[in-house]
Amino acid sequence: MLKLENVDAKYASFKALDGVSMDIEPGELVVLLGSNGAGKTTLFNTISGLLKPAAGRIHVNGRDMTGSKPSALVQAGVVQCAEGRKLFPDMSVLKNLMLGGYVHRRDRAGMKNTLEHVLAMFPILDEKKNEAAGSLSGGQQQMVALGRALMGRPKLLLLDEPSLGLAPLVVKQVFETIKTINAEGTTVLLAEQNAYAALKIATRAYVIENGRLVMQGDRDEMLGNEAIRKAYIGA
Repeated sequence: MLKLENVDAKYASFKALDGVSMDIEPGELVVLLGSNGAGKTTLFNTISGLLKPAAGRIHVNGRDMTGSKPSALVQAGVVQCAEGRKLFPDMSVLKNLMLGGYVHRRDRAGMKNTLEHVLAMFPILDEKKNEAAGSLSGGQQQMVALGRALMGRPKLLLLDEPSLGLAPLVVKQVFETIKTINAEGTTVLLAEQNAYAALKIATRAYVIENGRLVMQGDRDEMLGNEAIRKAYIGA
C-alpha cells in the first residue's frame, strides 16, 4: 500500500525528517506515536504531497509517487485529514464535504453514492448539512473533517490528531468511527496523542523522535513496552 525509503524532508536548512523508511500493508491500521514537534505532521505532509521530500522515495501501490502533486496522490488513493480539522467555517457542511471529492467531481453518480455513505455514517451531518460548518460543535466539526476526507475515496487515510481538543465521550466515538472505516477496507495511518486509545484499535505502531523512526512493533508489543507506556501512555 505505502512504502517509504529513506525519506528526508527539510524546511530551509532544517532537516525535519531524516531517513524515514516505512511499510504499510493494505488493510492495516497503523499508529504513529511521537511528541509535539517530533515530525508526525511533516511526515504526513510529505506523504500527501504538500511537502516535497529532499531525498528518498515514496511508493503507493507499487507506483513511485515521489514529488507528485497532492491532487495526483488523492487520485492514487492517499487522502489526509489534517490536524485541527481545517474546515471552511462560513461554508455549509455539505459544501465542505463536497470539496473533499473535488478530484472525482466528474463522476457525479459516484460522488452521490459516496456522499450518501458519509451521511449514513454521520447522521447528524445530514441534519445539519445546510448549516455553516463553523457553527457546529467540536465533535461535529471533526465528523465533517472525517467525512470530507472520505469523500476523496481514500485507499490510504492519513489521520492527524483526530481527537485533539475533544471531550472524552466524543473521543470514544471518533475512535469507533476510525475502526469502522478501517473495517470497511480503508488502510489507516493515524497520528494520535491519545496513545492508549489509538493502540487499542491498531495493527502496529511506529515511534518517531526528532524526525527519525526509532521503534516499531505490533499493538501488544507496544502496549507492553515500559518505555512506550511511560512516554506516551502515562503508566
